[in-house]
Amino acid sequence: MENQSCASEFILLGLPSWREKQDLYYALFLVMYLTTVLGNLLIILLIRLDSRLHTPMYFFLSHLALTDISFSSVTAPKMLFNMQTQSQSISYAGCVSQVYFFLFYADIDSFLLTSMAYDRYIAICQPLHYTTIMSQSLCSLLVILSWVLSCASAFCHTLLLVCLSFCGENTVPHFFCDLSALLKLSSSDTTVNELVILTVGVAVITIPFICILVSYGRIGATILKVPTTKGIYKAFSTCGSHLTVVSLYYGSIIGLYFFPSSNTSNEKDVAVAVMYTLVTPMLNPFIYSLRNRDMKGALRNLLSRAIFSPR
Repeated sequence: MENQSCASEFILLGLPSWREKQDLYYALFLVMYLTTVLGNLLIILLIRLDSRLHTPMYFFLSHLALTDISFSSVTAPKMLFNMQTQSQSISYAGCVSQVYFFLFYADIDSFLLTSMAYDRYIAICQPLHYTTIMSQSLCSLLVILSWVLSCASAFCHTLLLVCLSFCGENTVPHFFCDLSALLKLSSSDTTVNELVILTVGVAVITIPFICILVSYGRIGATILKVPTTKGIYKAFSTCGSHLTVVSLYYGSIIGLYFFPSSNTSNEKDVAVAVMYTLVTPMLNPFIYSLRNRDMKGALRNLLSRAIFSPR
């Protein structure tokens, strides 16, 4: 109640220099958001309809596609609405909700990418035991665990955020309510918040990233033992798409948090945020469909049934 009486709303400054080219930015981000939604929905539809895609890898991919849609929907619609109405305000409750769901879906992305890396490790390094290890119960458990841990992480950050006081500056130099930007505006002591960000960040970002690196290290070692052209091609076709998505996702995070910009300039932070909130979720469907033979086959079958089915 104290927070809400001090700051009933926040002002989102948006993208740097977006007012000079607002129509261009609006059209570009609208196309990117619609492509994200439609492309990931297509992935979910293909996996749902094609029985050949009912495997652990595509089970995780369908959840990743759903998460990407939700992740982009946390920030993009509000940003597009503000650009269209030339409004920059967001309510206190809306800002807190945006922080929660942004962290929630970002963490799920990290856990799902880790689960997919483990799946690829079992498929290449222990192919004879793949069906036994990657059972439906284990896949479901990994997804449920991803949701539970992400929910706990986001709730922890949000609970600490609402305990802070925002009685001074309420201008957020971003296009959404970024947690680090909000902490800089608070008139309260944010030491605990920053400590929790560091601790939880290790748990939900650093450890999963290390697990992915270890998985691909073992995969690389297995390939080198039998360096045949067929084996290398199979491994690349199996892991190439996932490795590309991992590089985009963690590359953006490393660029933002390990090489921070100065306090007076946030242009790089905003640009990187656009990368992992809009660009990466938009590219994922193209990466998995264009570089995956099974996905291309499922798409051809779907189009064939749509064109040649009796009316």
